[in-house]
Amino acid sequence: MFNKLIVPGFSALLLTGIIQSTAFSATFSELTLAKVQEAATTTLTKQSEIAGYLEPKFDVEVVKTSRPLPACPTAVNVETLDARSLSRMRFVVVCGASPGWRYEFVVRAKISAKVVVAATDLMPGKFLSPSDVLLERHDISGMPDSFSDLTAVEGMSTRRSVRAGDVLRQNMLVAPALVKRGDQVRIVARREQIEVSMSGEALDTGARGASVRVRNSSGTIIRARVTDAGTVEPADLPH
Repeated sequence: MFNKLIVPGFSALLLTGIIQSTAFSATFSELTLAKVQEAATTTLTKQSEIAGYLEPKFDVEVVKTSRPLPACPTAVNVETLDARSLSRMRFVVVCGASPGWRYEFVVRAKISAKVVVAATDLMPGKFLSPSDVLLERHDISGMPDSFSDLTAVEGMSTRRSVRAGDVLRQNMLVAPALVKRGDQVRIVARREQIEVSMSGEALDTGARGASVRVRNSSGTIIRARVTDAGTVEPADLPH
């Protein structure tokens, strides 16, 4: 009689324990996935700041697997393994307890931001003016060479036809030449609060940021970087 009474009670306790354990496991897995998602969003935010994206927004999906996630008696840490490809970012969750474990997750992400688009149809060779462009939000996950600043494309010309609404990308545009071969240029070298300048002659044509050869007033040919119209700086100076 005693055994008949205790067995149902034991079964009930065992069932309760299983339910509680399953609930704990589910909660721990959900919290871990949320931590991975948070880490991916932080990484994307930093990348967007470096790229200068305007008002970026992120769509982050942590790829779930059927493998059970072991419990960890201490707080887990999330580390970035590879964030170069938005379609396959890799993160690892680390349990620092003894014995600990490492569990890798794949994250798929998308980025949208306000970028420069054509306000109207543009013909090849068109020099861009403020009325030719505007800012619109687009998915730029596969367009890291888009522009987030309207002034950045002013004065550039189109390489080919562009439709109204198309996102403008660097390979679609040609930067205006600020220095032309044979031009007299000013070579400016700046170090902290000290500035030294001398005249020279450009031996190449180049846009802003381009590296060109310049013959200085002493007759020496140096490699210089174009900084403005008719102005260059020695290429060995930090950019």
